[in-house]
Amino acid sequence: MTPHNLTLGYVPGATPAKWARTWAQRHREIPLQLQTVVAADAADAVRSGAFDLALLRLPTDTTGLAVIELYREATVAVVPTDHLLTAADTVSAADLDGEPRLIPLDDVLDWPEAPGVPVDHRPETTKDATELVAAGMGVLIVPQSLARLYHRKDLVYRPIADAPVCPVVLAFADGPQSAAVEEFIGIVRGRKPGSSRGPAEPAPKRTAREKTLAKQAARAAAGRSARKPGGTARGKH
Repeated sequence: MTPHNLTLGYVPGATPAKWARTWAQRHREIPLQLQTVVAADAADAVRSGAFDLALLRLPTDTTGLAVIELYREATVAVVPTDHLLTAADTVSAADLDGEPRLIPLDDVLDWPEAPGVPVDHRPETTKDATELVAAGMGVLIVPQSLARLYHRKDLVYRPIADAPVCPVVLAFADGPQSAAVEEFIGIVRGRKPGSSRGPAEPAPKRTAREKTLAKQAARAAAGRSARKPGGTARGKH
């Protein structure tokens, strides 16, 4: 039976538009429903079946999921337009030493040694944190797409040359897939229209790189949870 639709969740800042356009061109009979999801809930939403697939950032707990790395984001520092760091196009971690740093409750950065002095007050969301940056309360370190998403005219961001990158992956349930999910995976992997897999063919095996990525994400997520008393705090979306 042909599914009525395909659901794709994506965390704030992730960009599914190009794959959604390709899907719409090839499969008008199966609408692709896009829905944003807070980072802390993204993996669980796929495991529960709320989404067929999701674009999410690592590290997160990917138990029971298969992942395909899509791209890696630069990590940037968000500062007011009159901040000294705006004098350079790129900054280093050392440039941020001693700077008060805002860490929102929905923080997705996996950088335990991130520079700066954490501000006691933790805003609920990254968007709230950008407003506090504009008020001069500190700097914010985030993946570049979040800096773009919450951009304000009184703020700028600068890439941090020696910061870790932020991987963005496509996640879906590990195991046999529906024909629609297989087709979307093929689009993401660059498969041409005439080379789609037939419904009787087996699901593609994960590459060694994808398996390693999943294991690293699970270990990093477990370590991050251990570092945060009371587990991972979830911000409001």
